[in-house]
Order: sequence, then structure tokens, then C-alpha cells
Amino acid sequence: MSKVIVIGSQKGGVGKTTTTLNLAYSLCSMGKKVLAIDLDSQANLSTCYGIENTKDLEYTIGHLLMAQIEEEEPEELEHYIQSKDGVDFIPSSIYLSAVEAKLRTEMGAERMLAEVLAPIRDRYDYVLVDTVPSLGMLTVNALAVADEVIITVNPQLLAMMGLQDFLRTVGKIKKRINPKLTIAGILLTMCDGRTTLCKVLTEEVTGSFQGQIKIFKNRIPSTVKVGESIYYSMPIALYSKKASAGIAYRKFAKELIDYEG
Repeated sequence: MSKVIVIGSQKGGVGKTTTTLNLAYSLCSMGKKVLAIDLDSQANLSTCYGIENTKDLEYTIGHLLMAQIEEEEPEELEHYIQSKDGVDFIPSSIYLSAVEAKLRTEMGAERMLAEVLAPIRDRYDYVLVDTVPSLGMLTVNALAVADEVIITVNPQLLAMMGLQDFLRTVGKIKKRINPKLTIAGILLTMCDGRTTLCKVLTEEVTGSFQGQIKIFKNRIPSTVKVGESIYYSMPIALYSKKASAGIAYRKFAKELIDYEG
């Protein structure tokens, strides 16, 4: 059965979607079978996979969740799973925001994503879930089914302030809903080692959590190649083989595999 990994953070703009896209590709390039799930109504990951008009999609994670809520049998799952650059993915759309509102009134709402994934988990080595930058029902659903969570942190002050809140949420989910949930580690993204603030906050994270939570040794540098690759709907390593961020994501994927091994 696959390992479900949530890429999470309470703050937006910390590299969750970029990490999901590039980690999925890196794992795939290492021979792993990967499914990526866009669990954000903004559908940024879906856009990264080249879907230009997500609002017209008829087969999304939102539709699968709604079928589960209504206890209806969805159409063949193959209709919902698309593929790009060797990675399978389930897209999202604005429809997911209506699904989240519906989840707030449902009994057992936190288990809906787990039920959706149950028939297809055996097909993959890894399922990566890109989450919304909030602590609502969609994030709860993701953490309820996850084996691990990777917390992305941009070494900026506001991103750091949300870290403790997210850790508390993970702790509550582990205690009340999903006892197998663990924190794989903290991944530092958009690192510009030339700035004093980046150095100070990186040292703060390391000093605060070293020995308690793994701090991945590979950090993702800030580079214009990241934005360029997203514009062209490509993983960084495909867009530019020599890009430092692409190399860092591949090293991070290897570190993740080695750590789990």
C-alpha cells in the first residue's frame, strides 16, 4: 500500500504546491509510482500540470468527495486520474469550495478523503496531497488519511509564526483521529542564504526543533527558474537540468526515501 504524504502549512506562499509538483516528479524519476492530489479549490497544482481552465472540469477531487458525501457511486476512477511527465494526478477546481462547505455539516466528514483513496492506494508507492493554506475541513481530511506530513516553511517571519499553530493541529489530529500520523520533517523553501533574515530564521527553526522534529538537510533555494518552470507547466528539473532548485528537490526526494528506509 502507498504512503500518503501531505504537503502542509497554515501559511500560503511557502512552496507547498511547488514542492508537491517537484517532489512527485523527482520520486517518479527514481522509479516510484506517484499520485498527486490537488486538494485546494484554487487549483494551483492543476494549473502547474497544464490545465488552463479548471472551472469547467467534470472529473475532479471535489466531485469524488461529493459522491462520497452523497453515498453515490462515482464514474470509473480512471476518468478522474490524469497523467503528466510520468506522474498521475487528480485535479481540482473551484467546485471544491462548495464541497468543503458541505463537509462542515456531515457526520464523519474527516474520513471522506480516506474513503475516496481506499480503492486506489495499492496502485502507488506514494500519494502526495497538496493542501489549502488553512486549517479547515479539507486539511483535516488530508491529515486524517496521511501517514506523514511534510511541513514547508519559507524563512520569513510571517511563515514562521504559523508553524506552531500547524504543529498543534497535527498533534490534535494524531491524538483524536489518526494515531499513525507522523511528521516526516520540516522542509525549508525559498532560501536565500545571502540575506541576514533568512540565516537568522533558518537558525531559529533548527535551534527550536532539532532533536524533536527532523529538519531536512536539503533546502530549496530561491531562484527565478522556479517561477519560469511553473509558467511553462514543467517540473524544474525538466525545465532546466542545471537549475539549483531542481537539483535540490531531487536530493530532497532521495533524502526522504533514505530516511524512511
